[in-house]
Amino acid sequence: MAAAAPPVIEVFADVGCPFTHVGLLRLVAVRREAGREEVRLRVRAWPLELVNGTPLDPAFIAEEVADIRDQVAPDLFSGFRADHFPRTSLPAFVLAGDAYAIDDATGEAVSLAVRHALFEDGLDVADPEVLAAIAERHGVPSARERAEADRHGGDHPGPLADLAEGRRRGVIGSPHFFTPGGDFFCPALDIAKVDGHLHITADLEGFDAFARACFAR
Repeated sequence: MAAAAPPVIEVFADVGCPFTHVGLLRLVAVRREAGREEVRLRVRAWPLELVNGTPLDPAFIAEEVADIRDQVAPDLFSGFRADHFPRTSLPAFVLAGDAYAIDDATGEAVSLAVRHALFEDGLDVADPEVLAAIAERHGVPSARERAEADRHGGDHPGPLADLAEGRRRGVIGSPHFFTPGGDFFCPALDIAKVDGHLHITADLEGFDAFARACFAR
């Protein structure tokens, strides 16, 4: 009898979404604590610039980053720079798709690395040089050529296919996780708007239910 395929947690998310950065890192930490490294994250494209019909606003993202850092994640977003926020997430999604074509482990590593570059290193992840460096570190071939093509308006069939699939599956925003035990929207954080500002708390109960759905045997 063939061995069962390792479990996969799918998440539809935007590269520029700071809530996704928090959620992915917390899930990776819980996975490590649970000793379930065989469970992989398949991070799929949910390009908000296409969903909303307009690019993400760097100033607005900077406000979200400040609120998250001040209220729930003081150890994250150390090097974020609004002036280096990418004009588009599509080239980063394409790189992640190329990495997933190798295997889930490489795809996951690149998806996390792109977000680390943006939110911790303050790099523009639409810059072909930045993406080429990430690709080289993770053994993804031909990324420089792909990134240069993107600079001149290349096609993006992978992200568009993910967007269509996300819509079919009822994705409501970034990040939206699909696990063997159900789907969860932004399970790491409880977010409300109070007097025009975000009020953010760690959703411990919600995240615990989410983790159980991810790692139940």
